Amino acid sequence: MYISRVEIDDRNRRKINDLSHLGAYHNWVENCFPSEIAQHERRRHLWRIDQLHGKRYLLIVSEDKPEATGMLRYGVAGTAMVKKYQPFLEKITLGEVMQFRLTANPTYRTDGKVYPHITVDQQKNWLLRKAAANGFEIMKNSDGSNAFDPISRDWPVLYHQRQVKISRVSFEGVLRVTDVNKFKDALTHGIGREKAYGMGMLTVIPLRK
Repeated sequence: MYISRVEIDDRNRRKINDLSHLGAYHNWVENCFPSEIAQHERRRHLWRIDQLHGKRYLLIVSEDKPEATGMLRYGVAGTAMVKKYQPFLEKITLGEVMQFRLTANPTYRTDGKVYPHITVDQQKNWLLRKAAANGFEIMKNSDGSNAFDPISRDWPVLYHQRQVKISRVSFEGVLRVTDVNKFKDALTHGIGREKAYGMGMLTVIPLRK
């Protein structure tokens, strides 16, 4: 497994015009793995867009190593970073407390149809329900409230021509690992729907003891 990052070249107007919808980002990610395309072996790659200090970054979690040339198609030269993910995953322990960020598409199903959760409370409750099945629990603040919140909520365009939009929510908070294997699976395979379009990636940073 690999975890990779590249700064998105927001100063290049042509590049940004190309990246006007999530489908374009999906294609960018897929083209970072030309050997899979050549072998007609499309594997699922987790990805998301992060903002940090006024810059945007594309993050990718993948089984195979992405090619730097593909990452730089819409990235800033010299900013592509690729690391092996397995050494980090192998250090995760039961009961470990970590800061987390998750970008997801919170939904529910009724009568066979899928609908987005709209309110903040609905979206937070969605994650609370997902936690146990994915090997973690949300920690509590000193006042008893859950130690996480949405940091962004929007409706990005899925496809340029059809102008279809989907709900996207990014959460940040503190969690504790309750099942190491399930948790590793969440880190490598994601949580929720629309993973091909930048949803579902969970990343964590261990808190200092």
